[in-house]
Amino acid sequence: MVGQGARPTIIGRMPRLFPIALCLSSALLLGQEHTPQNEKNPLAGQPQAIEAGKKTFGQACQACHGGDAAGSQRGPALATGVFRHGSKDGEIFLNIRNGITGTQMPPFPGFTTEQGWQVVSYLRSLNVSSAKSGETVEGDAVAGQKLFFGTAGCAGCHEVNGRGGIVGPDLSAAGATPADALMQKILDPNTSPNPRGRRDRRAGIGVVHVTMKDGGKVAGVRRNEDTYSLQLMDVAGRLHLLEKQSIAVRRDDPNSLMPAGYSQRLGAAGMQNIVAYLKTLNSRDLAQTSQVAVVPSGLTYERIRNSAAEPQNWLTYWGDYQGKHFTRLDQLTTANVKGLQARWAVQMPGDSILQSTPLVVDGIMYTAGMPGQVFALDAKTGLQIWKYQRPQKALNTFESNRFNRGVAVLGNRVFFGTLDAALVALDARTGRPVWETQVANTMEGYSITVSPLVVKDKIIVGVAGGEHGIRGFLDAYDAATGKRVWRFNTVPGPGEFGHESWKGDSWKLGGAPTWLTGSYDAGLDTLYWATGNPGPDMDGEIRKGDNLFSCSVLALDPNTGKRKWHYQFTPNDSHDWDANQDLILADRVIDGQPRKLLLQANRNGFFYVLDRTNGKLLLGKNYVRQTWNQGFEADGRPKVIAESDSTPEGRVVYPTLVGGTNWQSPSYDTSSGLMYVVYNDGAQRFIREKSTYEPGKAYWGGRAMPAGEPPIPGIKAIDTATGAVKWDYKLSQGSLGAGVLATSTGLLFASTAEGNLIALESKTGKFLWRMQTGAAIGSSPISYSVDGKQFIAVSAGQVLYSFALPE
Repeated sequence: MVGQGARPTIIGRMPRLFPIALCLSSALLLGQEHTPQNEKNPLAGQPQAIEAGKKTFGQACQACHGGDAAGSQRGPALATGVFRHGSKDGEIFLNIRNGITGTQMPPFPGFTTEQGWQVVSYLRSLNVSSAKSGETVEGDAVAGQKLFFGTAGCAGCHEVNGRGGIVGPDLSAAGATPADALMQKILDPNTSPNPRGRRDRRAGIGVVHVTMKDGGKVAGVRRNEDTYSLQLMDVAGRLHLLEKQSIAVRRDDPNSLMPAGYSQRLGAAGMQNIVAYLKTLNSRDLAQTSQVAVVPSGLTYERIRNSAAEPQNWLTYWGDYQGKHFTRLDQLTTANVKGLQARWAVQMPGDSILQSTPLVVDGIMYTAGMPGQVFALDAKTGLQIWKYQRPQKALNTFESNRFNRGVAVLGNRVFFGTLDAALVALDARTGRPVWETQVANTMEGYSITVSPLVVKDKIIVGVAGGEHGIRGFLDAYDAATGKRVWRFNTVPGPGEFGHESWKGDSWKLGGAPTWLTGSYDAGLDTLYWATGNPGPDMDGEIRKGDNLFSCSVLALDPNTGKRKWHYQFTPNDSHDWDANQDLILADRVIDGQPRKLLLQANRNGFFYVLDRTNGKLLLGKNYVRQTWNQGFEADGRPKVIAESDSTPEGRVVYPTLVGGTNWQSPSYDTSSGLMYVVYNDGAQRFIREKSTYEPGKAYWGGRAMPAGEPPIPGIKAIDTATGAVKWDYKLSQGSLGAGVLATSTGLLFASTAEGNLIALESKTGKFLWRMQTGAAIGSSPISYSVDGKQFIAVSAGQVLYSFALPE
């Protein structure tokens, strides 16, 4: 029985083979030196280079990392050869040159290239395993593998390439450790080798026993702790998140969880065979991990489908499949919101502000930091459970939008996209990679910033790059293996429906990216996804025609990717008015008839209501000033004003290039039928210019310039039955990413570009509360609860905050 303050889950943190931490990572940041990460050290093994590296290390590194790189309280040991974030020579070199984002490791740009390699040579000379990396080992590796996963019981705690338990260390790269060290570890689990090859009695992965104040008892491996919190993983692989104030008695056992007596059980031959098998393991092999059966636990599709039944969680990017971005939690009200306080904050340094929307599943928060980083956090305290960092494997110098807007979770896996256009699956319990699939070529301008969407057993993911002459598409991948199931081309090719809407070969560079998460109607089994601008952005002449399916909403069969219907908001757009805004699915009575609706406040300045069963336009009404559309045809097609396209001389058009709204989250309240939207009301001068396409580079076809008075930003409440604006709350600064969150208790939380998190009365727009975070906000708030406490989370600058009422 787990006591009060203990929250059992099935999530864990990746432990270490030996209790010596390594702090070099392989972060690749824009503007830093990008030596190929797999480059070999040209000075490897040279005595003079080792001696010079030792001198440089003593002058610049020893103060933190200790003599002989044995570690200190200021910095971890660097002499084991098993590097947590990449152990290749080039990766280590990069980390010395560039530093490590989010740690105390500074960059050393003043080092010459030779000095950097000399330090790498010195660190390698300290590493006892490097001298024996090519050693031959007696024993039968095949027989050892059978023992490992069979009668020896090693796989009960240890994982190899996704197969086995998660309580003990991952042994997928055990071959980097000398055979005699592996043998000694099996013979005496409480003995660890120190960096100089001597052996001493040191704690293994010990167990902590606690008795809670209510009498409950928990025993497990310590994963993380601070002054107030303790994380333990029990032998069954369940993670317990404990508050120390709820613990009555704690006892730390320094001995390893690994049992002794293997020499008697296995004999000399069996021991040697297991060591021989371990020496064959050089690195985590995603070709093998992707073949391992998914653990049948964690977050299920049915739970996501029925997310309304668990408002304490935030299970998708929008909070639910319907895109409502709304919470039913009722602890925070208009009466008590003035007591809201920041409860915790987590620093996530990078080279851009955070735009991620976290997910919360059973007290665990999953979120993206800088591109390539994923975190699992205790959602109640902010204490890190695990962190994964993937170096960018290919860098397009002209890439834009260096952000990641979030992750998806299904079962015991976390899914996210990368700037170099890969889709990655992690083990949600440990943060270890399971599979990686290359979606597109980033050197052609593709990237992935979107939070994927789980639909049944598939991961739906879109691509960014509309300003780079890409040809857009939407993909579905098998969640278990990472294999692509289907692709829908948002710019149709020859023989595909809509291809004739592109002049000549302009379709090849047609844009129409899919960079914001869509919505899903499980009852209709229909996936809805919005698309971006055609390319080049402002030259509609070069691509005469409607340019399907740019600036559209697509209704697709999620099983096959086949189109059911589409509606195009802005044909032949020449203003960069992406339709990549939230698609809200709502059921309302319209003209006395119950309808299944799709709602969107579009970048082109119009609020739309569509029948989501067939795509028929029911209502189109502007919510900001617009000068491009004089109404709608009977079939819903806009009556585009001829004098509204961009021209070589420049033409002033409402709304602006960033649009009436952008990708920041709106919110929909089912009880009132109101939709809350952050808006931007203004005009811009749109200029058409000739552009020459170059792969991977920007392909704008023009530019937009200021026109007249600055745009007016604010928040509006829109009646979704009529399109009427019920109230308007003005802001001082517009934003692309700072959105809103409505609650069932009459609150509307809003994040603002100037750094304020504010609370309004959702019925009237009356101001109630604010908190200045001290940094620009480029994300939207969410709400969740843990142990009955409701939180509001939002990112500001490079910090993730969570707010709650005081105890």
